[in-house]
Formats: sequence, structure tokens, C-alpha cells
Amino acid sequence: MEKDWIKIFSSDRPFEAEIVKGMLLDNGIEAVLLNRQSSSYNITLPGQIELYVHKTQQDTAESLVKNHNNLPTGDPSGTDTE
Repeated sequence: MEKDWIKIFSSDRPFEAEIVKGMLLDNGIEAVLLNRQSSSYNITLPGQIELYVHKTQQDTAESLVKNHNNLPTGDPSGTDTE
């Protein structure tokens, strides 16, 4: 990884990391995923997918990720209210 890139998000669910990356790209923030999962151990010992942004965009990216994580998910056991 080039210098000046900061990890702002990680997940053991690749689809979640892709969604967050897409959200950042939609907002003009260049983001890179680093897959630290090992396919041979994925079922028993999952690794992490890490999301990096350039340090000049760190504050904006972290704010977007935080707001994204606070959105209602539609999970009936969650905090959604109607």
C-alpha cells in the first residue's frame, strides 16, 4: 500500500465492504479494498476486508461511513420504527 493511505473500515463480509466502497466512490472519494481473507480458511477462520482512503479525504470518508452505519437497516429485530 502506498504511503498516506489510511484504513477507515474493515469487515469480514466482502459485500459490506463493497457497498461502503461504492458509497464513497459515489461521493467523490477514491477508495481501495485490501482483501486479507484467505480462501482456504474462509469458512472456519474468516479474515478482514480493509478499506483505505487517502489521508486528505479521511475526515470526509469517516463521516460518510459513520452516517452509513447509523442508517436503519430494515432488520425487524433492530431499531427501525414505523
